[in-house]
Amino acid sequence: MKRTLIVVATAATALAATGLAIAKGLDSNVNARAVSGSFAATSASKVQTRTCTTTDGKTLVTTNGVYTGTASGDADLTGAATLRAHSTINTTDNIGVVSGTLRIDVASGRDTQAQFDTVFSGGQIAGLAVGHAHAPATRLVANLSAGFTASGGFTDGKLGASAGGAAVELGPGRCRATAPVKQRSEARGTVSAVSSSSITVAGLTCAVPASLQSRVAKLTVDSRAEIHCTLVNGTNTLTDAKGRH
Repeated sequence: MKRTLIVVATAATALAATGLAIAKGLDSNVNARAVSGSFAATSASKVQTRTCTTTDGKTLVTTNGVYTGTASGDADLTGAATLRAHSTINTTDNIGVVSGTLRIDVASGRDTQAQFDTVFSGGQIAGLAVGHAHAPATRLVANLSAGFTASGGFTDGKLGASAGGAAVELGPGRCRATAPVKQRSEARGTVSAVSSSSITVAGLTCAVPASLQSRVAKLTVDSRAEIHCTLVNGTNTLTDAKGRH
């Protein structure tokens, strides 16, 4: 069991490191769009397997292999698929990790390629694939899931559109921040109503914040005043007030 825990922890560490690298690479000059695809790669070749028994009596099977098939979905995820996979599976407890590379031969442009790291449990894998789409300067970040056996390859594979989550392409783009709209108003004239919470001058009513209550307290009904207000969370709020003669 001790060896099993080490295997799973290694996969978790790899996924965490990949996520950190992605986060550092993001900036505001990109555009993100959702993509999805499915794949199957059941033609196995160059499969090499090694089996050993751990000190706690578990059977550990390590396999390297190349698996080919087809992928379909968004244009960048459609074409002949080749997965080179390395798997380490505790077959006693049916758990382990599967990692490797994925290449999709897209009809035009360069291939879509990604590295993936997944956790294997009960014949299923789920994890993250990170690489690039065939379009220049377009990155691919996708949740990947599939059925897997070392001898039979990948079945019912999904890039995005799965229980594990979605997939996105990050391409060049420009993102301009939207400045908040500030609405200001002001009035000069007779004070028709005033309290610690609001003031009305020449028909304009504004809420009084705590910081201006002492200044508003000096103003009285029928006196003359000048007030300045701004819209805060949908409410005209006083920003300045002074008496006028």
